Amino acid sequence: MNIEVFFGLLSTAMMLCSRSVYFVSIYKKETRPHLFSWVIWAVISCVGFTAQVVDGAGAGSWARGVSAATCFLLVIICIFRGEKNITRGDWVTLLVALTTIPLWILTKTPVWSVVLVCIIDTVGYLPTARKCWHKPHEETYVSYILSCLCALFALFAIENYTISTTLYSAVLTATNGIMAFFIFFRLGHLKKLAVAG
Repeated sequence: MNIEVFFGLLSTAMMLCSRSVYFVSIYKKETRPHLFSWVIWAVISCVGFTAQVVDGAGAGSWARGVSAATCFLLVIICIFRGEKNITRGDWVTLLVALTTIPLWILTKTPVWSVVLVCIIDTVGYLPTARKCWHKPHEETYVSYILSCLCALFALFAIENYTISTTLYSAVLTATNGIMAFFIFFRLGHLKKLAVAG
């Protein structure tokens, strides 16, 4: 087994662990995922996975494939068990993300395509971040930590290093790590306020 396959399998395992934690948390009614975030991530994960496969990421794309499939499953789950408080800002976020997708289609160069994918994917965090500011207990930071590790390990699994194959995983490493820290920070902050109050 070469090093790329090893990290590809490790990355995929991290994604499966991340999703397992998230699914269990939803089943226990501890997590209420935001539909708009998962719609954006489902579409963009497919685009990112395709771009990585076409540009030769090899084992570095495996976890993205698993992510894309499970994102669509989460969209379905969101319809029944997701966050019901949809704000005007959430609608704006969704519309911005969806109107950027045609730009991606018109972009002929792989680099600019991946840059747009990264921007759209990052915009997808806004509805969930807004919800977490008020209700951080309805998300699980452990899932985001595992997704961060998944994206990090995927970087080591890439077989053909180009901006197109690496940028998306690098951005996901950062955004998932930031989201995990944000949820953890908000939970701690609200606990301190409860104790002080």
